[in-house]
Amino acid sequence: MNSDGLRGTLDRLERYYDAVPRSGARAEDFGPLTLFVREGQGQGWPYYARPTLGHRGPVSVADIGDVRARQRELGVSESFEWVAETTPGLRAAVERAGLVVHEHPLMALDLDAASPPVASDGNAEGISVRIVGPDDPALSSALAVPYLAFADPGTAVGAAGPAELDELVVSQADDGSVERIAGRIRAGLTCVAAAVADGTALCAGQHQPVGEVSEIVGVGTLPSARRRGLGMKVTEALVADAGARGVETVFLSAGDDDVARIYSRLGFRRVGTALIAEPAG
Repeated sequence: MNSDGLRGTLDRLERYYDAVPRSGARAEDFGPLTLFVREGQGQGWPYYARPTLGHRGPVSVADIGDVRARQRELGVSESFEWVAETTPGLRAAVERAGLVVHEHPLMALDLDAASPPVASDGNAEGISVRIVGPDDPALSSALAVPYLAFADPGTAVGAAGPAELDELVVSQADDGSVERIAGRIRAGLTCVAAAVADGTALCAGQHQPVGEVSEIVGVGTLPSARRRGLGMKVTEALVADAGARGVETVFLSAGDDDVARIYSRLGFRRVGTALIAEPAG
């Protein structure tokens, strides 16, 4: 990808980053920064603050402090997310404000220029990989399993298994999260894919289409079910679904370089570095 093509991709991603939270969050204006705050009930991934779309000037430590004060007032995560190559000066200010910055490979797949992978919907090992509808009984476990995956990061086989997943599903039964995501599925705002065995999701993830761009998020495998290629198959299913919806660019933030190499097998290429800042500890 040449520099003009890369800049065009990053510009599309910036517009997407600004648009995608607005279907489920309100935006609060802090000048060079915008804070997205989740609206409605139910558990879900927390939103964040990020550079205001179109802002080209500096961001000060005071600007960051204003947003953090509001985040504390609201009782939400003091989290900031941005792309290093698009807002290169923000990292220094964030670190001066005392936050810790985590780097993640930012990877994109241009579906307009290359054929998307063919999704696997077979039944290897009794596992079915499928798109999960709003009334699918597997939806609750598909929404819960990434939480167990991210609580035990990495690719090694872990201890958490079906019993822990069942516990988490029960604990989340009344929090409204399944109903909220079911509504987003019906509205075309979210697509969920899962690798399902005996009615329970062993791996799941989502993509969130906005126009011709979609981000794959939250792909996680039950720790005890790792090393079986389930994350790859779920990602394939999400990419295929995105292409069927007319999406031209699919992107994601990989956990680390090892995970990025796995996604590169599906045709994803690194286009930048996604940065997440949060308080230490």
